[in-house]
Amino acid sequence: MTGAEVVAWTKQPTTADVGSGVAAAIRAVLADGRVAPEAVASVMIGTTHFTNALVERNKLDRVGILRLASPAGEALPPMTGWPEALSAQIDAKTYLLPGGFEFDGREIAPLDKSAVRNAARELRAMGIDSIAISSVFAPVNPSMEERAAALVAEEHPEARVTVSHTLGRIGFVERENAAILNAALGSLAAHVVASFERALAEIGIDAPLYLSQNDGTLISASHAAAYPVLTIGSGPTNSMRGAAFLTGVRDAIVLDVGGTTTDLGVLANGFPRESSVAVDIGGVRINFRMPDILALGLGGGTRIHLDPARYGAEGIDAEELRVGPDSVGFRITEQARLFGGTTLTASDVAVAAGRARFGDPAKLPALSEGMRDAVWARMQAMLEEAVDRMKTSRGEVVLLAVGGGNFLVPDSLHGATRVVRPPHAAVANAVGAAIAQVGAMVDQVVSFDREPREAALERLQTEARDQAIAAGGIPETVEIVEMDEVYLSYLPGRAAQVRVRAVADLAGTPALAAHAH
Repeated sequence: MTGAEVVAWTKQPTTADVGSGVAAAIRAVLADGRVAPEAVASVMIGTTHFTNALVERNKLDRVGILRLASPAGEALPPMTGWPEALSAQIDAKTYLLPGGFEFDGREIAPLDKSAVRNAARELRAMGIDSIAISSVFAPVNPSMEERAAALVAEEHPEARVTVSHTLGRIGFVERENAAILNAALGSLAAHVVASFERALAEIGIDAPLYLSQNDGTLISASHAAAYPVLTIGSGPTNSMRGAAFLTGVRDAIVLDVGGTTTDLGVLANGFPRESSVAVDIGGVRINFRMPDILALGLGGGTRIHLDPARYGAEGIDAEELRVGPDSVGFRITEQARLFGGTTLTASDVAVAAGRARFGDPAKLPALSEGMRDAVWARMQAMLEEAVDRMKTSRGEVVLLAVGGGNFLVPDSLHGATRVVRPPHAAVANAVGAAIAQVGAMVDQVVSFDREPREAALERLQTEARDQAIAAGGIPETVEIVEMDEVYLSYLPGRAAQVRVRAVADLAGTPALAAHAH
């Protein structure tokens, strides 16, 4: 992209060694756009690599877990309720050690330095280099986690240490889960980021590399290598930001239709609405910032379960027809009827209904008009119900249809004022990554009895601004886009959890920055 203009785009298949697929895509767009590698000012990558690793349970590190919560926090051991296959893959070595704080910041038990040192030495001897440290109420007082991390670093210099207060919120189990997942992704993250950097170097691009994170903003490649879980919700988020940018609509529901699912998310003021409840990733509950996404089992490759003998029938009972949720996915070009396969898919029906044009329509089965309309109506009903579930008020909303399968979204749906299908809808995800701004979030529990409210809010806003600038943002463009105060009635002294989010345009992309607003 240059400014608000998409100069060139491509879609390339994912490769086993992540880097070569990225390199092929970059080479293709540079050639197509006739752009020299040295003219590129910055590179932004949105990746679902880490999400896939968790869902598919592979390429994960063995983790050492230090829980600073004894004697109070021993009732539920770490990783309780995790899927068996994921637990087995991570094969954690757990240490339940004294420590933690009460909700008002008082110490439950002092840190046992020698126990932490012993644990670090044992983990080093076992060859476990990924370590997660969690302490009760660390977001209120992070000092114990930080001291433990320093002791581990002294005894086990090779270790990659994740401290929970940098990732999650108050809820202890979900925050600890996030730290363990982050630690488990450590080697993969280092490998993936190094692959990206190597691909850029081979092409001759000498520009800063950023990865997009869960809230639609960017983090540096080195930060992403240290905190890979911050990127695992970036897929749908990028599509939503791209849809907002391509249409100019800042408040809407986005339908990102892929080969397997339709991801629905809500845009509020140009950014994805965050989930207010704990999110489930690969069967594990976590409580850090994630977009509020509804995944619907309807995509371009979704299987239509219907007896072939009924294809010519004019009417159909509800029991005879089932849409998904299984899908042929990326094998659509082998298995869908349009391409000579034997599986009836949503794409086949869309082409038969004149809603899309690709493949060979001559290979489609002879569906009666009534049958074709019945399948199409069922898919529309699924979309309408999903839109209703995402709405927060009774009024009608604007829908933005993006993704490679956006032809499944009709030009009008019940509950929508209009359906907008932007140019370049198929690559809205890449556009979302390219126009993203750098972001920073400060999330702290403060006591307004100890620090006046105005002073506390001013301090946190300054912190968020400074972090955004440190991440590569242009100081004059820093904007506070969100400020939340939640009063904590169970804490003494007028305490509140305050979250401040700042975004800034990236240094090096001023033309783009002007349009990103």
